[in-house]
Amino acid sequence: MIDLKTVELTDKSWVDELARGENSRSADFSFGNIFMWDPMFKQRIARIENRLVVKLSYLEEPFFAFPIGSGDLVTVIERMREHAEESDFRLRIRGVTAEHKSALEELFPDRFEYLEDRDYFDYIYSAERLSSYAGRKLHSKKNHVNRFQNLYPNWSFAELREAHIAACIKMLEDWTSASGEEMDPTLLYEHEAILRGFENYEELGLEGGGLFLEDRLVGFTVGEKISEDTYNVHFEKAYADIQGAYSMLTREFAKYALDKHEGIVYINREDDMGKENIRKSKLSYRPEFFVEKWFAAWND
Repeated sequence: MIDLKTVELTDKSWVDELARGENSRSADFSFGNIFMWDPMFKQRIARIENRLVVKLSYLEEPFFAFPIGSGDLVTVIERMREHAEESDFRLRIRGVTAEHKSALEELFPDRFEYLEDRDYFDYIYSAERLSSYAGRKLHSKKNHVNRFQNLYPNWSFAELREAHIAACIKMLEDWTSASGEEMDPTLLYEHEAILRGFENYEELGLEGGGLFLEDRLVGFTVGEKISEDTYNVHFEKAYADIQGAYSMLTREFAKYALDKHEGIVYINREDDMGKENIRKSKLSYRPEFFVEKWFAAWND
């Protein structure tokens, strides 16, 4: 059996080390996401052969995440398979990118079945295009920004500091309350994930931006750099009745990421969770490509 442990803030340094070695554009492997979404996925982690092993629960079923790192993949997969067998469940791996799938097919030919996981494809955008809305395809976003600036000439955008977090949490509570009692359970977990992020903001190394009308916060966004050329936007919330707020928030945070980090080419705005309204919104920003993902299930 693999000696798995709960996720703690003290795990950040070694998980970050393995994630840097993986250098993946996938949002799945940042410690920020692992920690913030832990209440939903009930994760247990271990370091084996210089790889990160994560066991999680999804729809009440046990899975492993793909074991990122630089160690011997064959040994780690075999350890995961043995653990699954001893725990009486089929080895299934989530978050398998195209590169991971190729590695599994080469090392374990005909041993895995693969199922495309479209609901959890990550949306990848050009950071430069998001920072300016240049080009015909993003003309509608530029119109939204222009309208926002005309309606609210007193707007400003600022990097989120500890002093802003209370206002962000208050806005999150307002946003959640406005969604009604029949709110999707996944969005309730998102609510909890955002709170965990703000409660451990500095320890997680998160960065954020706030959109203000004079002194009133009307939108916030939180992210972090996850690979040499990719910045990951974890969360983005704005008041729906402020026309153009989301478009302005997206543009300004892309500018922020480009200014703060050298080498950023892409913005990962994560997946759509299979929600039609979120999918429509993310497609409207014209992604450059997707980080495609698969389920891999051991074929006995």
